[in-house]
Amino acid sequence: MNGHRQNALRLEKVRIRLAGRDLLSLSAKVRPGEVLTVMGPSGSGKSSLLAFIGGFLDPAFEASGNVYLAGELVTERPAEKRRVGILFQDALLFPHMSVGENLYFALSPDIRGRVARRKAVEVALLEAGLEGMADRDPATLSGGQASRVAMMRVLLAKPGALLLDEPFSKLDADLRNQIRRFVFEEAKRHQLPVLMVTHDEADARAAGGEVIVLGE
Repeated sequence: MNGHRQNALRLEKVRIRLAGRDLLSLSAKVRPGEVLTVMGPSGSGKSSLLAFIGGFLDPAFEASGNVYLAGELVTERPAEKRRVGILFQDALLFPHMSVGENLYFALSPDIRGRVARRKAVEVALLEAGLEGMADRDPATLSGGQASRVAMMRVLLAKPGALLLDEPFSKLDADLRNQIRRFVFEEAKRHQLPVLMVTHDEADARAAGGEVIVLGE
């Protein structure tokens, strides 16, 4: 894990505006294995913040400030070069691919050779408690299973940071606790800095890290 030690996510004077109005302004640092939670009402700029970090902010917004990952400035890089993984409210699995193909699709190019790639997918399914489900159609998965596949798909791409856009909000209460625990444990195990936006105070409590409330 030594290579991950300095893998912090740092936001420096990030400011986002829409139609001349300030939505948010913040600086923050998230260390590997920690979760920073950003809360606030709809329209406060939570999702725009994730889009800015990930490199896919709509040009209707004005944004300034910098994003650093593992000490490197990534603000000017295209989204696919930022090494930032993101989980949304919906699992967004490719419907025309099996569960295994969804995972193969995400594999980092660092994992070379057919045997190594197959092994990586098998290990991911095992870790997610989905052993033997590689050939399943994503449409046949439960909400919890789909969420776990989505998380493993993000991890197989070997991101340097993880963004969570209210990924637990559509799950029922029991499942929410289970998937939340799974996501936070996996992020910690991989020593990823995590930035989560949410409406749910239970999410913030479960994350156990710093909480920033927008619009205060």
